[in-house]
Amino acid sequence: MRLVAQPGDKLYCRLTVNTQLHARISHLLKVGRNNFRPPPKVDSSVVRIEPRKPRIEVKQKEWDGFLRICFNRKNKTLGSLFRQKNVISMLEKNYKTVQALKLAQEGSLKETDAKVDFSDFGDFDYDDQGMEVDDDGVDDDEMDVEDGGTDEAQSEFKEKVLGVLKEGDFEEKRSSKLTLQEFLYLLSLFNKAGIHFS
Repeated sequence: MRLVAQPGDKLYCRLTVNTQLHARISHLLKVGRNNFRPPPKVDSSVVRIEPRKPRIEVKQKEWDGFLRICFNRKNKTLGSLFRQKNVISMLEKNYKTVQALKLAQEGSLKETDAKVDFSDFGDFDYDDQGMEVDDDGVDDDEMDVEDGGTDEAQSEFKEKVLGVLKEGDFEEKRSSKLTLQEFLYLLSLFNKAGIHFS
């Protein structure tokens, strides 16, 4: 019954959306427990699963990561799900990784003639500079320093994520009520903004 559930049904879940992404599901008939020997403790159903042709193209890891967040608490609003600190920090980490990969890819495509001569740095003596280094190579003062700018950066990124939800009018919607097309549209909005889930 989870396979054939519709948005708003109690049984509507991640399994429902994933199977309906790849196939058309239809419930054919129920098979009572008395039709089996020995009778099981549950009733059975016969369902038809027809693969979609043409397939809906979506990156599977991206799709799965997105749905995991959406169905973490399917009856909460998407706005409250995407405000959670762990979700924001995970998405921000992915965002920074994707941006770094893009920069590295652009940098490898452009041949730069500027080369740095590291020969002058080879004879650098830390003791002459008045820095004490412990046996383990870590400066004691360095351990106590915290990055004060992370909350500001995280709040900026949080606004970016919430902006995507507002743009598609998804902030007050709940995962349990969204259709497959709405999930696909929301994922495309996130990807256009450079926010990825894998």
